[in-house]
Amino acid sequence: MTNEFLGTVEHLDKVKTPAPAIKGFHHVAYRCRDAAETKKFYVDLLGLRQSAALAFDKDPSGGDRAFMHLFFEMADGNFIAFFDAPSSASEDVFTMKDGIDDYHFAFEVETEDEMKAFMERLKEAKVPVFGPIDHHFCHSIYFFDPNGLACEITRRDEKHDAILGEEGAKAADTLKAWSEKTRAIKQARMSLFRATD
Repeated sequence: MTNEFLGTVEHLDKVKTPAPAIKGFHHVAYRCRDAAETKKFYVDLLGLRQSAALAFDKDPSGGDRAFMHLFFEMADGNFIAFFDAPSSASEDVFTMKDGIDDYHFAFEVETEDEMKAFMERLKEAKVPVFGPIDHHFCHSIYFFDPNGLACEITRRDEKHDAILGEEGAKAADTLKAWSEKTRAIKQARMSLFRATD
């Protein structure tokens, strides 16, 4: 797959149609190495509800690529989803992801006791778990799923909304300073940034 279909913001000044409100995530989706193993981790260990296990013989473009699409529902009605696509699977895809270099996702719980219960449950299942880490607006624990995905369980601190409100008020200035500080690095490493000069 090439980068020719990547979205850009170069022509944002031409956009006239107002953006409708995005309600939230319906689902986020990742690869998994085995559907049954992934179901056990997210349903049997973490307690999500299995909502769907959809098996297909062709991919969305019509190609002969069998895959399964799994959906696991959280208490808020949103989903985490997975693709089990054996014909394009390889060992190097399912290595531990770095939560900054690659990606991670955070499940949210209401209380510190709930977060501690998950920490204990993961330890009982022999899943290495780290934390809790104090991020000043939330506390989090971290672990990896069988697919190498970095997972987080977080709870909001009492001052969560106030801290994010303060940070939101200065976000435009912080983002501008960051862009100026890092532009030369990005120009040296990525052709996309060189092309905009």
